[in-house]
Amino acid sequence: MLRPLHEQWMRRALSVASASPEDVPVGAVVYAADGTELAAAGNERELTGDPTAHAEVIALRRAAARTGSWRLDGCTLVVTLEPCTMCAGALVLARVSRLVFGAWEPKTGAVGSLWDVVRDRRLNHRPEVYAGILETECAALLRDFFRPS
Repeated sequence: MLRPLHEQWMRRALSVASASPEDVPVGAVVYAADGTELAAAGNERELTGDPTAHAEVIALRRAAARTGSWRLDGCTLVVTLEPCTMCAGALVLARVSRLVFGAWEPKTGAVGSLWDVVRDRRLNHRPEVYAGILETECAALLRDFFRPS
């Protein structure tokens, strides 16, 4: 039942990821509990020179600013790539209720690939995780970006 909604949301994240041709194409969108889009962002590391300017972190910051609270209870973070440790930690600390991601990241992934930050029982918050949503499309976007021209 949730899969069609997650696919719709992931298509939005894919469109955000494609918007910045100079940075690794990762898109993140935060949705409120009622499904309203709160914030969207792509990677901005190249644009800003900021190593923390990952799509997830920027989207979480924008969503917190829009809601007026750092607590994003009830929210869903949709991202085209499995979050790294920094981003997984940020979404846990923001109390995001659900994480939906597309492609797995075997080199830096922290939602099951290398680590599993979001399911660590030692933490006080663990979001629901839906992995592999539009995985083929999300992975293709990254593969095309890194393919030598």
